[in-house]
Amino acid sequence: MALTDTALKVTVPAEWAPQTAIWTAWPADASEWNDDLASPRADVAALVHALAEHNVVRVLANGEEAVASAHAALRSAAEVVPARYGDIWLRDTGPIFASTPEGKVALRFATNSWGGKYDLPDDATVGDDVARIAGKPIKRFEFVLEGGAVDHDGEGTILTTRQTLLNPNRNGWSKAQAEEALALAFGARKIIWIDEGLANDHTDGHIDNIARFVGPGRVVCQAPAGTDDPNADTLNAIARALEDATDAAGRKLEVIRIPGVGLYKNKLGDVSPASHMNFIIGNGVVVVPVYGTPTQDAALAALQDVFSDRRVVGVDSRGLIGCGLAGGGSFHCITQQEPR
Repeated sequence: MALTDTALKVTVPAEWAPQTAIWTAWPADASEWNDDLASPRADVAALVHALAEHNVVRVLANGEEAVASAHAALRSAAEVVPARYGDIWLRDTGPIFASTPEGKVALRFATNSWGGKYDLPDDATVGDDVARIAGKPIKRFEFVLEGGAVDHDGEGTILTTRQTLLNPNRNGWSKAQAEEALALAFGARKIIWIDEGLANDHTDGHIDNIARFVGPGRVVCQAPAGTDDPNADTLNAIARALEDATDAAGRKLEVIRIPGVGLYKNKLGDVSPASHMNFIIGNGVVVVPVYGTPTQDAALAALQDVFSDRRVVGVDSRGLIGCGLAGGGSFHCITQQEPR
């Protein structure tokens, strides 16, 4: 990859760095949730309350009913901010906050509705609104990128998947073109490539559902749960790729495997991309999605060992994972951290 002076001026802090705020959004369009807003709203409210002790949480709410119900459910745990958005997946539609020599900026990318699958009004503009409310200038890029497709170590290393970034339904990039774009946008010095994500992932394999940086030179990924785990081969391939990788500093990665969710079927009987990797790291706390599965206690204990400086909290995410065209993600997908 060819790095330029412009590229090297951008730094995306690691998620475990101190944060000014965590942004999320309140489920507001019943048609996007199989006419059941109560279930995802319960999950979002539980997430917000788990974060609230140590974090400023700003919750976008679209429309008068959403504003009123968010206030009623969240009370003093969050700032409710009226705003327009298609749905709540702010990791992908919101800005990515970064540092430059001139100060903090909001990086903004084009959206094409996850490869043309979910074209919703205001998803293309909500990121600009978040940047404006946060008071951060926008640095804009014309290529398509979702925030959940990249994970940052804060030192110039990015995790991503070929399934998403090299998908013809995004930019039609070659590997070299993708690496050049990530260097320009994020100051990336090393890209670690994983082949693919979980089965039936609406996003075409976002990295934040399968592998995450948890410290310099440290990553977590999942281990298969049971002989019927539909992602067993994929999870083992992810671990092998990470074990063979080095980061931008030349360190061989320490790979920590966490018990996976295993076979999880939604209300329609379809295999869902439920994952404990879709946690959100905040000041003082890590909120982990759980699904009532046999391995969740072991997964939480393992993650508590990883995050010894924070409290690890499991919060039910079955409403957010949803079924059919509704849902499909969890806590990392619906949040975006604003670093200090």
